[in-house]
Amino acid sequence: MSLRQQAVSGVLWSALEKWGGKLFSLLVFLLLARLLSPEDFGLVALAGVFVTFAQVVVAQGLAEAIIQRDELERGHLETAFWINVATGLAATALTLLLAKPIAAGLGTPALEPILRALSPLFLLNSLNAVQTALMRRDLAFRSLAARTIGANIAGGVVGIGMAVAGYGVWSLVGQQLAAKAAEVALLWSMSQWRPGLGPSGRHARDLFGFSVHTVGISLLTFLSRHSDDLLIGYVLGPVALGYYTVAYRVLSTLLDVLTGVTRQVAFPVFSRLQQEPERLLRAFYSATRYTAFASFPTFFALAALAPEVIPVFFGPQWGPSVPVMMWLAVAGVLSSVTFFNGSVLVAVGKPSWSLFAMALSVVAAVVGFAVAVQWGIVAVAAAVAVRAYVFSPVSLWLIGRVLPLSGRAYVRQFVPAAAGSLGLVAAVVALRLARPPLPDVAFLALAGVLGSAVYLGTVQLLAPTARTEALGLLRSIRGPREAVTPDPQT
Repeated sequence: MSLRQQAVSGVLWSALEKWGGKLFSLLVFLLLARLLSPEDFGLVALAGVFVTFAQVVVAQGLAEAIIQRDELERGHLETAFWINVATGLAATALTLLLAKPIAAGLGTPALEPILRALSPLFLLNSLNAVQTALMRRDLAFRSLAARTIGANIAGGVVGIGMAVAGYGVWSLVGQQLAAKAAEVALLWSMSQWRPGLGPSGRHARDLFGFSVHTVGISLLTFLSRHSDDLLIGYVLGPVALGYYTVAYRVLSTLLDVLTGVTRQVAFPVFSRLQQEPERLLRAFYSATRYTAFASFPTFFALAALAPEVIPVFFGPQWGPSVPVMMWLAVAGVLSSVTFFNGSVLVAVGKPSWSLFAMALSVVAAVVGFAVAVQWGIVAVAAAVAVRAYVFSPVSLWLIGRVLPLSGRAYVRQFVPAAAGSLGLVAAVVALRLARPPLPDVAFLALAGVLGSAVYLGTVQLLAPTARTEALGLLRSIRGPREAVTPDPQT
């Protein structure tokens, strides 16, 4: 199977993982939102800030180093595994020790037992990092899909069961622990690799020579994503954070579903093409272009329909989340295609460049969030959108220094999706202005049909070969490469 066929196969299985696992997870989230309070979600989101930070430190970028290496020895895997386990144990112990002062520092005593209960996540994460990296390196996304779906089902059953039984915030804690435990069990049952007792200093130096930059990128990503949560929780309290979290969860789930599929496959594929800049550029164009066809209409529609989406799917008690969701959807339009920029820079051995771009963006984010939080969660969401559009050109400029990137060609490939999405929004606005006496559910259905028709018609008019190209990519998984219709944009 050629690299192109492997990539398409990976996309299909990754799609099953993301669309099956994440959509099921979103369904569970919707049910829990009707059973639990905004404060419950806010407390777990605030605990998640510290859990996520510690997980970045525990991972140390070793998984990315395993995927990126041209020559991989068993010693690299064993060294990575035992380093991860050691740091996972240390993070668990430190969380148990520091839970009380962290909760006291934030003025939220209820956070202490939640942090203690979530501390085993660090050890559980360390047990499956190497297996996951090996499967991603080999494009074995079928196994990863089974892992994700099984883990989400286990977590969902536990979380909903506990919520129905009246366990409140502990339902969210139990969901996370059950999902992670199931994930570890499934990965170890599917993976053939088992750790030995052979970690070495030489292999550690090989891995850390690359991973030190990816750790920096991960830490900056953490600050970029979670500094708003921390500031909202500290300044405005867990209830406000709960409203913000619900809107952000929708955004992050959609981003993961729409872009995570190709993004997960893109990094190992980009890494294999690092010595062939022309092919790598074509792969980059294809990844961003096809992602835009799916993500642009989704986020434009979410921004236009947020006043109906929130009460229908979450309940009327989540009304303060509506304007937050609208602003975050605006940010999602651009974020959906710029996610690939960092993958390109890391794949070509320039993680320090990606680190530089992230550092600029994070400094602006933290400053912007610190100022915006004084005006509430809607202002913070607006700051997320502004930051996305102001700093995205930086990483594109850096890509242009290692690949023959054309700014005009890059922007031009998004015109059909953007034009169709604007037409979709215009159709929704017109329908709302002339709205018949329909309940929100019926209005959403009607707006979905009308908006989809306008979007697909516009795309067909401006990019008549797009559908043929997409079908060609799907056929390439089982047919020879020559059968694939070439992409004129790439």
